[in-house]
Amino acid sequence: MITRGKRWFAVAAILLFFALALGSLVDDSPTMDEQNHIARGLAFLYTGDPRFSVEHPPLANVLSALPLHFMLDVQLPLDHPSWEHPQGWYEFADLMLWQYNQDVTRMVFLARLPIVFLTIGLALAAFQFARGLWGARAGLFAFFFLLFDPNILAHGRYATTDVGGSLFVVLAMWCVWQLWQVPHWNALRLLAAALALGLAFATKLSALAFGPIFIVMALLPLYPGAKGWRAVVRRLAQLAAAGLLALVVVWAIFGFEWGPLNFQSALLAPLAGRAGPLPTFWAGVEQILFLSSGGRPAFLLGETSPDGFVAYFPVAFLVKTPLPTLLLLAIGLVMLFRRRTMSTDRKKALYLLLPSLLFFTLSLTSRLNIGYRHLLPMLPPLYIFIAGVMFQTKPRTHWAAQGQSALNLAGRLVPYALAGLLLLATLAIHPHYLSFFNQMAGGPEYGYRILVDSNIDWGQDLLRLRQWMAEREINTVNLSWFGSADPSYYDINYRPLPGLPRHFDLWWNVPFDTARPEPGLYAISVSNIWELPLQDDKHVFSWFRSRPPDDRVGYSILIYEVN
Repeated sequence: MITRGKRWFAVAAILLFFALALGSLVDDSPTMDEQNHIARGLAFLYTGDPRFSVEHPPLANVLSALPLHFMLDVQLPLDHPSWEHPQGWYEFADLMLWQYNQDVTRMVFLARLPIVFLTIGLALAAFQFARGLWGARAGLFAFFFLLFDPNILAHGRYATTDVGGSLFVVLAMWCVWQLWQVPHWNALRLLAAALALGLAFATKLSALAFGPIFIVMALLPLYPGAKGWRAVVRRLAQLAAAGLLALVVVWAIFGFEWGPLNFQSALLAPLAGRAGPLPTFWAGVEQILFLSSGGRPAFLLGETSPDGFVAYFPVAFLVKTPLPTLLLLAIGLVMLFRRRTMSTDRKKALYLLLPSLLFFTLSLTSRLNIGYRHLLPMLPPLYIFIAGVMFQTKPRTHWAAQGQSALNLAGRLVPYALAGLLLLATLAIHPHYLSFFNQMAGGPEYGYRILVDSNIDWGQDLLRLRQWMAEREINTVNLSWFGSADPSYYDINYRPLPGLPRHFDLWWNVPFDTARPEPGLYAISVSNIWELPLQDDKHVFSWFRSRPPDDRVGYSILIYEVN
């Protein structure tokens, strides 16, 4: 039962979340990928053509674009050759945001608002899932952690697909769990599972990884009713039916697209050119698999690699996950595996824990090492698992033997204390949520020595650089910029240094003396200081790497004053 006190707690949590989210997103400049996501959503809304929704299905992008579509007179560069070019999506997005329209601030703000509401939806979905498994107290615990985890809060304010994908994945897990709770076919539960899976697949292609994960989960004896191979076959058949219906949902979201299949790999080449449903979606599946195997320049602990690092996501999880979460997870695992019998509560816990572990294991095979955000889908089930182990409906005495009431009470207070510490950590990093690193990493000041890109520097501090310059009456700066935002749009007077993607050519035509930089003020994004585009001869910013910065803007731009 949800008491009045619990309702007021939930309302207060949502209001605080809104204050933190809105109060921080207005000062964050457009991040590296946002202009591409906004352009995809708008292009699909205005034309019904999903040609740019290859790597990213359109659902979250369309939701972000809806406020712009209804509230602004947005101009799209449909008359530009980039609209007709198969790989023109980046130029199209750049033109759309920075040249064809004149109010970037309002466009980005409106595009971010739907993601803020999706983040609340993620917390509410986790609440309902945890409440159904273990009661309202566990539900509120999961709800609280998912609202105030700094990593989720960071991406829960940007017009991207990461939080939307996590929302629909946890909904799919919940619906599949409900489907397998009855030892027979249930049409309504099957349709609910198909809808949730379809929404997940139409939001983020990485959600497809949960297809094989659910197959593994169907094989396990974690569900009530008949045992043995017949029950396994029924669950697999239900999963297959839900998967096929989910593709119909995806097809509907793609506007029932039909056209020639555009496969490029040798394996699928015989199908290329044949007409069929969802050609853009299938091209995206093929491309994302190829991209994951091919990789992008990755950075870890001072080293770069074109092929990624096996240790990338384990390190990222250890240094970016809040310490209260890591402690609660460790306690939960100890409490879970101390039990020798396969109780109902343990089955519920394993249904949440194993998909997270399997998803994490799959991430180790990926060479696409560009951010902790790719682990976000595993966080909701982990928090629901922790909530269940800590707050089960039946009273437990894990922490002390019967009669040791003081120790037992102290043990029961541990999750509340750690939840409070999580909130304090989130308040302390405000408004720089994207740059969060825990104390094991030395905090956000030293995070760039471990990870870069969307872990700390995604181009979010350009507006803060403008403010920093204005407060100090600085007229010009030597700027190495990591981000798609245009510094000139914000009237930042700068001398361009090698950057990404802007001024990318300067990596091979460096405009300053790398051995002894000319006097002046240098602002260098922390992703650029490690020279990711250069694999071997990393000499451009070596002079700056050898000394501490004189100042910093946020945690993503280092300031050096060269005399």
